[in-house]
Order: sequence, then C-alpha cells, then structure tokens
Amino acid sequence: MKVVLATLNAKYIHTSLALRCLKAFAEKDFPDIDIAEYTIKDPAMNIVSDLFARRPDVVGFSCYIWNIEETIVVIDMLRKIMPEVTIVLGGPEVSYDTEFWMERIPQVDHIVVGEGEETFHHLLQELQGTRKFHLVFGVAYRKVRNGVSEILVNPGRPKLDLATLPSPYRFEEDMPTLGNRVVYFETSRGCPFSCQFCLSSIEVGVRYFDIERTKSDILFLIDQGAKLIKFVDRTFNIKRDYALEMFKFLIENHQGCVFQFEITADIMRPEVLDYLAEHAPPGVFRFEIGVQSTNDVTNEAVKRRQNFTKLTRTVTKVKDSGKIDQHLDLIAGLPHEDYDTFRKTFNDVFALRPEELQLGFLKMLRGTGMRIDAEKFGYVYMDRAPYEILGNDLLPFADIVRIKRVEDVLEKYWNAHRMDHTLLHLVEHVFPSPFDFFQSFGDYWEERGWQRIGHQLEDLFSRLWAFLNDRGLEASEGRLDLDVTLGLMKLDYFMQHKFKPRKVWWDFAMDKAEWSSWMKRLTERPEEVSGGFASLGFADKELQKHAVIDRVPFDLARYLEDGEIDRASESLVVMIYQGDTTAGKPYALRITHDMLV
Repeated sequence: MKVVLATLNAKYIHTSLALRCLKAFAEKDFPDIDIAEYTIKDPAMNIVSDLFARRPDVVGFSCYIWNIEETIVVIDMLRKIMPEVTIVLGGPEVSYDTEFWMERIPQVDHIVVGEGEETFHHLLQELQGTRKFHLVFGVAYRKVRNGVSEILVNPGRPKLDLATLPSPYRFEEDMPTLGNRVVYFETSRGCPFSCQFCLSSIEVGVRYFDIERTKSDILFLIDQGAKLIKFVDRTFNIKRDYALEMFKFLIENHQGCVFQFEITADIMRPEVLDYLAEHAPPGVFRFEIGVQSTNDVTNEAVKRRQNFTKLTRTVTKVKDSGKIDQHLDLIAGLPHEDYDTFRKTFNDVFALRPEELQLGFLKMLRGTGMRIDAEKFGYVYMDRAPYEILGNDLLPFADIVRIKRVEDVLEKYWNAHRMDHTLLHLVEHVFPSPFDFFQSFGDYWEERGWQRIGHQLEDLFSRLWAFLNDRGLEASEGRLDLDVTLGLMKLDYFMQHKFKPRKVWWDFAMDKAEWSSWMKRLTERPEEVSGGFASLGFADKELQKHAVIDRVPFDLARYLEDGEIDRASESLVVMIYQGDTTAGKPYALRITHDMLV
C-alpha cells in the first residue's frame, strides 16, 4: 500500500515534524511511505500534479490554521482526479469540531484526532485489512447505513508512552537539506499551564522523551549539518534540572548550530541564568517568551499565571549578558484589554528592548476556552482560519485596525533592525512613548498607501524621514531635532551595508572641495580619529576605495561610547568597508573650530 504524508508549510525552510513522527511509527509495517512537503504559496495544480504522479493509495494531510483553506482546495482537486484514493486528515486544526470538518469536506474519508502515531498506524492496518474502523480509537470515519452516509467519531486514544516512539530525525532523505531548513525538535509533550487562548492548555500534564535518546538525536542532526534546531516544547524550562542539563549539553556540542526555545521567563531559576550568562556562546541560543499581556485582570481572565516583575528580571539579565537574542510575544484583543491598556502592555514590554517584539492578534482557536466563552466578552471573529478577532466589547474593529498599523511598522523597522540607533533615540528621547511613535508612523504609512507597494532599503529611510518632516514636531510634542535624527539615520544607513553604498537617500551637501579636504586630513592625520583608525594605515587612494564620509551635528565618538547626544561639537562620520561578510565599521572625527578655518 502506497502512502503519502503531505502538508503545506508556511515557508520552504520549514519542515513538518508531525509527518516524520507518523512515518517513523508506521514504516515498520508500511515501508512504502513518502513525505511530501509543499508551501501555502505553491499553486494547487502543482501540488496535485505531484501527488498524482506518486500514485498513492492513501494520502494524509497535516492541517493547521495557516494551511487548512489551501489544503481544502488541494483535496477537492485530488478527489476529482483520484476518486479511489483514501484521504486522511490530522493535526490540531481538525482535532476539534471534527464532525464539522467531516461535513464541510465530504471528500475526506477519515480524520485522525489528537496524538496521531498509533492511531494512524492502526488506521492503515484496517484500511489494508478488515476495514473495521470502529475499532480504531481516535479516528472519525464515514459509514453507510440504509443508503445514508453517517459520520462517526470514535472515543479518543490514551496518551502514548513516549519511550515507545521511534526517532523521526534520522531519515536519509532529509540529510541533504538539513543545513538549509529549520529542524523542529521535541523533548516533551504537553504544557503545565492553562492559558485559555492556547490549544496546549487542553492537554494536562507534561511527558518527556528519554533524555539520552534526545541527546543522541541532537548530536546526529548536528553531525549531519543542521544549522537551526527549533524546540517545539511549550515550556522548555519547566523542569530546572532538565533544562540546565540540556543547556550544558548544547553548549558543549553546538558546533555552530543555533537553538531556539520557548521558555517561561518568570520561572527561570537564577542559577540557570547565571550559568547561561557565563557559559553560553554568543548567538547560539534564542529565547521565545510569550508575555501576551501585562494587565493582571486580563491574565486572570484567561487563566494565565504570570509574574511580570520576575519576567522582567529574567529578560533583563539575559539581555545584559549579550549572549542570547530574545523574541517576546504580545496578543492584542485579550479580555478586559482596550486600546489604552494594550498601549500600556506594549510600552511595558518594549521597555525591555527585546531583539524582536511580535505583536499578534487573538485567534479564537477551535477547542480553546476563549472560543467557548466568546459571547461572554462580545467577541466577533473570522469564521474561517485563522479565526482572528474582529472586535469585542472593549476593542472595536476601528482600534484593531489602528493597532495593525503599529504591527506593520514595528516589523519593518524594529524587528528588522534596519535603524536601531535612530529608533532608540526616537522612542527614548523624542516621542511620548514607543507605542505613540509606532502608532503615529503607522497611521502616516497607511495614509500614504505605502502598505500596497513594495520597498527597498532606501525607501524605508526616506519614508521615515518624510514622516518626521511632516508630522514629527507635532507627534513628538515639539521634542524632535531633525538635524540630530538625520545624523543618526545616516549612521544607520551606512551600517546596513557590507560594501560601500552606491547612493544615499538624503541630499549629500558636501561639495567636492570639502570632501577632498577631509579625505586628505584623514590620510595625513589618522590619529585624530583614533589609534584603531590609524592602525589601518590607508594611503589616499586606498582610503577612497574603502571609506565613505559625511558630517553629523553631534559628538559621534561620545555617542558611540555611551549613547549620549552632545551637540557641543560636530563630527565627521567615517565608515570603513573592508569588503568582507561584516557590515561597515564607523569611526568618528570630532570637528573643531580650527579644522573649519
């Protein structure tokens, strides 16, 4: 029996752990199993053509909120050209309201509910054998009685003993692309918390895979060239000793591989933080931390236990170590949170200066407590996936639209790290708050229709500059100094390049005579810049090859040292590009009065 396990990933670099778990468990009895991964951007015709060419007897689709609608299109086409094929669905999106999905997609023969390894294997046995589907716990199926097709959903299956599951990480066909894709890895299943917006809250308790097998699989993946391993455990650090042992193991064996974890920051123990601060290699670990809201009433309503003071301590200590990038998540639209309280939540979390701040919107996932209690809070939401809210009693659609503008410019500017010096200056010293800056800029972006067109790096700078010139003084309540901001934007623009930029987005005011004079001075008196600059030993033509210069209206050397803007003197920013894989390096020449005579 030919079996194809398929899914539509969000991006090509993603991989489906679910499909590999199913194959690993079933292949001992069903050796002819293919894994077929596509993306939600692939044309349905291309996907169906590929599946058709594989000549399957059974096709199983792994379904999530991000791919269910695209998967339905594929299923509809596949059934028309292969009426005899058995179509099976599984995954979190169809594990709840299962009868609804069987009714909505009549082309589907079976749905595997919940944890799928054993259930799918048993289903394959029945498909090949006596077809007694009523014996398969955890499966939905169709049965014709008296000429009428009925939908039957069997009772669920007990939780699996994780020690009995074979490794899904060692398929030979995966090895050639390990270094180019994200490897998803689980060391546990389940979640100890009860957050009502999350599907993980439905499964009570946490089960762990054998730690020695886990280590063996990780070493194998690293040896085979994996570059990014993302742990899917809902709370990687729930057991202190386990987390510490795994962190130590990964530090000792990483070989340049990067590891990403979902952690609960307010329960991270001080001794674990101390160990990471001392021993973690820079850039090897990334932490994803779900804050969601800093409003106590909101957290209580969704049964979320969170101590923001302890969370802040953890995030701050990790950031101060300079070793680990942190990705913090917020959810707009939770109960008891209106526009103003969400503004506070945003500013509370932005004050921690995470490397990435993900602003998402509440999704009423099937099976969650939030969806069940939707009427209690007046929620209106999309009928189709991703079930994002359209409003509630406290947060109308008009406010959601405004917050989405914040999300848009936050992604393009802060999370992309295209102008960190400029943004930090604006949110810390110019605008009333970070949220107010992103909101004002997002509104301006929308008014100009820029959300409908693409952008290059230069566009991002010129659009921020246009906003600051048009609205900056008003939105900042008079605190904006355009000259200083332009100087910081020049610095950021230069630092975004690995090679000398061919053009600049601002009006370059330095004439040829002044430019030549500065280049001559830099060649003849490099020690005026710094000892480090002088050690480069550039002659005139070599300096012209590697350097770009411009003036900024503040003491750049002091700014680069302590972040303070001192307008007592101007500076010449000297960017040196060595033509390697790193960005240009800034140097500063303080301009004194005698230099201008």
